[in-house]
Amino acid sequence: MSDAPPSYWSYLALDELLAAQRPRSEEHDELLFIVIHQVSELWFKQVLHEVAHLQRALESGDATAALEDLRRVLAIFKTLVGQMDVLETLTPRQFASFRGQLGPASGFQSAQFRELEAVLGARDDAVIARTPEGVARERVAAAMARPAVFDSLLQYFVAGGHAVPEAVLGRDFAAPYEGSEDVQEMLLSVYAGDDGLGAQVCERLVDLDEGLQEWRYRHVKLIERTIGSKAGTGGSSGAEFLQRTLFQPAFPDLWAVRSRL
Repeated sequence: MSDAPPSYWSYLALDELLAAQRPRSEEHDELLFIVIHQVSELWFKQVLHEVAHLQRALESGDATAALEDLRRVLAIFKTLVGQMDVLETLTPRQFASFRGQLGPASGFQSAQFRELEAVLGARDDAVIARTPEGVARERVAAAMARPAVFDSLLQYFVAGGHAVPEAVLGRDFAAPYEGSEDVQEMLLSVYAGDDGLGAQVCERLVDLDEGLQEWRYRHVKLIERTIGSKAGTGGSSGAEFLQRTLFQPAFPDLWAVRSRL
């Protein structure tokens, strides 16, 4: 490695970054499609980085750091949603002009997004099976086997003296978690008590859950306006598949207590 101080160009590895867009057609609009999806993957990378730090902060009892992580993640999700406005400038005819060049490639295959879903609590062996073999599949499988963000939140409350059910703390983390009435009772005590930071973390996690659902909704509408009811690339059913993922909360207990606060 050179001892010379980096330039802006070399520090950001712009030689490699700007050479990573490789359209497969001569169509003017294909570059936009590639850039938006590559930028999204970079944001997914950053969100995974932030959420890993969030879990460590919660497990160490540092709610202030956790709130800082969540503030950044929420800002990133607003950016991801905003990017849809740019992609929606691509008309159905413009997309159709190069869609055939994608072959089986599809956002449906985004291993980073699947890993993010798993970190936030999703558990689905079928997702692991659909992820290409190699490092990507290993990362998704590992995320589905370890404690999710909500489990880290529960550890924070345990350290704060709250009564979290042992059955939930000792559960199989690879199995789906659909919520617990006993956990909801504990959360009500958090909101009613003096642990203001804990309640703030809960509220920001609700914001995160809502932000994820907003991104899903915008994604569905983008697909509908671009390809209608056509089947998606990569073997998915297009908008129909994405519609089934809408309104599935990452943190069911945090939503269940809303009517009792």
